[in-house]
Amino acid sequence: MDIKNYEKYISAETLMGPSCVRILEELFEKYPQKFSKDDIILDLGCGTGLSSLVIAKETGARVFANDLWIREEENKKRFSEWGIYGQVIPFCADANNLSFDKGQFKALISIDSYHYFAGKEGFFQEKILPFMKDGGVILIAIPGLKEEYSDKGNLLSDWLGDEAYMFKSAKCWEKLIGSHCRIKTLKTWEMGCFEKAWDEWFSVNNEYALGDLKYYETIIKPYTCFVGIYVKLK
Repeated sequence: MDIKNYEKYISAETLMGPSCVRILEELFEKYPQKFSKDDIILDLGCGTGLSSLVIAKETGARVFANDLWIREEENKKRFSEWGIYGQVIPFCADANNLSFDKGQFKALISIDSYHYFAGKEGFFQEKILPFMKDGGVILIAIPGLKEEYSDKGNLLSDWLGDEAYMFKSAKCWEKLIGSHCRIKTLKTWEMGCFEKAWDEWFSVNNEYALGDLKYYETIIKPYTCFVGIYVKLK
């Protein structure tokens, strides 16, 4: 995967946090996958669809780009401008109430969003697994903690306010994914693209990036990381 292929799509409008392009680069290099043009990948929490663009270009598969907060019409317009509408289809639905067909997806990819809706036991088994094909794969990347700090609320509150509870360590996420008869392999790790992804976010220079920058050296860099999650199904 060549990051340069996507530089023209990265802007203050399309990037919603640390670079999803950089994060996807690590996921695809660590766990390379092969897809056909008939396979369907669910991009869960796709935001403006920048991640969906990369997924479509790198895999050649069809992509269902789902987000709760970005309207279908908005992403449809953007996908059409990018020349990917048709291969990438926008949806707007709550991750807790998806209405896709059972066993529809060869893969699920979720970048910087899974922690908002999946931080309780049983979510993965009840809300994700039913939509996955046998032999499918799940790739997730989310902001998390380097370790489970007993006072994480105080450590992170200046930056995150009452959303600090969403941040968990790789080990904690492994426990939350849990075990299931359909799971063949489960791996979690602290991702190596942390600094580059944050630097690329700061470079777009929008108000949200500037807000994060104020806390990077004192909170974000010392205590947080990106947690990678890989699940291979039987």
